[in-house]
Amino acid sequence: MQFHIQNMTCFGCARSVTAAIQSIDRTAVVKADPENRKIDVETSAARAEIEAVLAEAGYPATARAA
Repeated sequence: MQFHIQNMTCFGCARSVTAAIQSIDRTAVVKADPENRKIDVETSAARAEIEAVLAEAGYPATARAA
């Protein structure tokens, strides 16, 4: 899954985003690109779950086409 996260602007933000996702799926693999404000996520969690946990963490995400 790919997401655009407008307010992920640094690697500190990327760590927070990764921690939020891994709070619902410990085995999730998150590849963050703060410069382009996008993440790639390999997870068994549903897209809606990812979007919800990111919004709760203060990083609302928009789904991107793969």
